Amino acid sequence: MRIGDAAAAAGTTPRALRFYEERGLLPPRPRTPAGQREYGPADVARVKVIRELLALGLTVEDLGSLSDRIHLLVDDPRQRCADSSDGPGAVVVHRRLASLDAEIDRLTRLRTRLAGQTTATE
Repeated sequence: MRIGDAAAAAGTTPRALRFYEERGLLPPRPRTPAGQREYGPADVARVKVIRELLALGLTVEDLGSLSDRIHLLVDDPRQRCADSSDGPGAVVVHRRLASLDAEIDRLTRLRTRLAGQTTATE
């Protein structure tokens, strides 16, 4: 299938597919004699997994460091990102969790300060 059809099937845009390919998340696709990329069902499944991981808060950079393992989640969606406590997936997940925890802490402090300011001005 062509890029527009693959993007629609994966719930994204052709631009996103080209971006994922440029960043190494999606392997380079074979081309037709006319130079158009060709995609199959496995590519659509991989893009869906990529989008799910991005929606969970992982970054493109995080996924780039694990691009050789994305197929494991395509093959078995029930598999966990961090399948061992010291594997590459675990390192990325723990790093992202620490980043999220730090951001939650920062926002909580900010909220507390703002709430204090609101009370003081009433």
